[in-house]
Formats: sequence, C-alpha cells, structure tokens
Amino acid sequence: MLCLVTQLPNGIDTSVPHPARVYDYWLGGKDNFAADRRAAEAGYKAFPGVVQAAHANRAFLGRVVRYLVAETGIRQFLDVGSGLPAASNTHEIAQEKAPESRVVYVDIDPVVVAHARVLLRSAPEGKTDFLQADARDPASVLAQAAAALDFDQPVAVLLLGVLHDYPDDAQVAGVTGAFAAALAPGSCLAVSHLAGDIQPETVLRFALTMGAHGLPPGALRSRDQVAALFAGLDLVDPGVVPVSRWHPDTDQEAAALIPVWGAVARKPGREPAAERR
Repeated sequence: MLCLVTQLPNGIDTSVPHPARVYDYWLGGKDNFAADRRAAEAGYKAFPGVVQAAHANRAFLGRVVRYLVAETGIRQFLDVGSGLPAASNTHEIAQEKAPESRVVYVDIDPVVVAHARVLLRSAPEGKTDFLQADARDPASVLAQAAAALDFDQPVAVLLLGVLHDYPDDAQVAGVTGAFAAALAPGSCLAVSHLAGDIQPETVLRFALTMGAHGLPPGALRSRDQVAALFAGLDLVDPGVVPVSRWHPDTDQEAAALIPVWGAVARKPGREPAAERR
C-alpha cells in the first residue's frame, strides 16, 4: 500500500475495516488496508454497481460545490464526514473559482485527519482546516469549526454519504436539524444518502454484507425520508433525485440510475448572491 502517512495515529486497528477506507478503495485510492479491501470486495460482489455509485457520489460533490460557488456566492464550506482525500477535494473545487473560499473538513477517523493534514493545502487567499469530530455531535463540530468559519455569514454544510451509517431516524433528523438551525440565512445543506427504494433488493443485500464485515450496515431510506431531512429549508431544483441526475454534466451521467439520493437545500431569508447582482 502506498501511503504518505508513514506513522499511523495511536490506537488504530488496521485489522478492522473503516467506511472511509473502504470508500477509498472503491474510488481507486491507495490509503486502505487488507481488512478494508476484503470488505470492499465483498460489497462489490453483493452490489457490482457500488464502484459506479461511489464515483457518482464523488462527482455529485464536485457539481454541488461548483453550483454553490457560482450560483449562491457561498465561500464557506463545512464538509462533514469528508473521508480520505481523493481527486478534486472540496477546497480545490471551491478555490479554483473563488480562491478566498474557506473549507473545514470533519471526520471521526484519525487516519483520515492525518492524511488530510499531509495532503491538503489551501490556496493562500483562503483557508483549509481539519477536525476530528463526530457528525452525530453537531454542537461540537460547529464550535470547533467556528475557529475558521464565520457562521454569521452563509456556510454550506456537506453531509455526503454519511447519514446512512446511522440507523436511528430521529438521530439523523436531529443532526440535519441542528446544523440547519445554526446556519445563517442563505446557507445551504447538501446530503447524499443510500436509497432504500431504488434497486431495493440489491441495495439491501449490499447493506447486510457490509454489516457482516463489521461496517455500519447502512440505513436505507426512501426519497420521502431523505426529503424530510430538509425540513424548514427550500430545496434547490431539481429536489431529491439520484445523485447522477442532480445538475448532470452529460446525458450519459443523467441516464444512470444510481441508488443514492442527493439534494441541496437553502435556508430562507437571504437572496443568493447571483440574484442580488
């Protein structure tokens, strides 16, 4: 394994797979261990489309960030459950068009944070920071991120491929609700989530396989359940759709039916910058 972090943080058990490192393997990354690869291969056998889904989710991230920079004028991003660095990371996408953008990455895995601190470098006009924190504790995440982000101004919170790790519906609704409540008007919330109503038998088999390998089995939620996570926010067109169909770049991309719901919603009370011009 090629790895730029030569010494792992204390207490890391590489014999146990971790979602971020399994996802890294599906994306073609090198920052994973044998246990992660075994779990990833088992997941692939249960759901051969998982690699396509992982890449589609990553492409969704890129389109969301570009949209938010260009169409809403947002220059602050809180990427929660960011996972291991890969091609086209959030700050790189945002700072390509707006070098002053400020991005805070959050992940619970100390290996992810260690890699991020080695690999990710901000444009000099902006800022990039990395926090080890739990997405299920929004108060702690927000308090730590406030060192780099101004929450009196619009911020985009990204929860991509994270919430389906948590089976408790009330807890997940509490997470999105807490983030939304803390944000200034004009802020945005983006979510991608494993679908329970697209290819349901295959996706359920995949989720059970992941659970059998010691990973979160995945809480499969329907389109309506995902839409409910945006309570009090205004969904951006086209609403909750498969991630491949949210502002797709190509017809081929739009034609793919990926079993991952994706959406972006905006907190009302402030016009987007593009509309104010």
